[in-house]
Amino acid sequence: MNLPRPHAESPYMHFAKFDSAAKFNLATSGVMSYPLTGLEFRLEDLDINGPTLYGYAPLLEAIARMKGVAPESIVHASGTSMANHLALSALFAPGDEVLIEEPTYELILNAALYLGAKVRRFQRRAEDNFALDPEEVRRSLTPQTRLIVITNMHNPSSTLAGQESLRAIGELANEVGARVLVDEVYLEALHHPPVPTSFHFGNQFVVTSSLTKAYGLSGLRCGWIIAEPQLAERIWHLNNLFAASSTHIADLLSVVAIEQLDKIAARADAILEANRSALAAALGGHPAIDFVVPPVGTTAFPRLRHGNVEEFCSFLRANYETSVVPGSFFERPQHFRIGIAGDVEMTREGLTRLAAALDQWKDK
Repeated sequence: MNLPRPHAESPYMHFAKFDSAAKFNLATSGVMSYPLTGLEFRLEDLDINGPTLYGYAPLLEAIARMKGVAPESIVHASGTSMANHLALSALFAPGDEVLIEEPTYELILNAALYLGAKVRRFQRRAEDNFALDPEEVRRSLTPQTRLIVITNMHNPSSTLAGQESLRAIGELANEVGARVLVDEVYLEALHHPPVPTSFHFGNQFVVTSSLTKAYGLSGLRCGWIIAEPQLAERIWHLNNLFAASSTHIADLLSVVAIEQLDKIAARADAILEANRSALAAALGGHPAIDFVVPPVGTTAFPRLRHGNVEEFCSFLRANYETSVVPGSFFERPQHFRIGIAGDVEMTREGLTRLAAALDQWKDK
């Protein structure tokens, strides 16, 4: 029996769910889970059911205040992945041309292909530390392009895009009548000072994000889309086909979390500062990899100079009880991604073990 769409799956998510676990887990890109006991709330203020309709109004207002936009521009979604799926579904029709950065997060690319996009690519080059270059976009853009897709901070490298580059890409999009979708979930990790969302650069920008990666609040599934109000309304109606309504108790806890975000962010900052220092100490200048310690973000993306990365990752797990993500999941099979947002002691030991594995590997 022929299906109306090609079979789609996510090899990366299968890996993340079943193959990434290790005693020293450097494969996770989000800040370690924030404990429920760390949130200050009264149990009697929670409820299972409540008015969600097109979003729970206090939550939409809390997200809007946090991002400095009107509540009418906010669409709530179940995490950034669902936000991306909804946004992609609303921003192009099957057969439309969509221009996506390379390398990128696998779920974005596979979702666009599943939805019927005619995908073109523009390069973010390792030799330029995966910088976002508007000229690369210009060279790949055509009059048929309907959407340009970017991650900022870049997943997997944690490279931060400059505001001038984003504005320039917005102008290029305007020239051909395209939108720009920016996944900003890792941008949430910049708290002091926070970087403004690219939605402020013009209505051609549509932004997705969540509380998941930067705060350790994945279980709340509090994601969002920021779009100009007319488009946001269209996406709300589209979501009736997917999620229909959210989980009210998670909405209530998300409002609580946003109200207490300063202390949650301070915890995340302390974790990342300690782990970034450990990353620099363990791997800075290591002869087995091409690597620059990223100044921001929750991940790093070194290149293995010699040998097969998949084999190295298996060697690392088997002999050092440590996991990283093979770069093949991010279209760069000679790289691997390191997560630096986990428990500080676990991460430090994992990085020490990774360095020892690299020492042994380069001498094999």
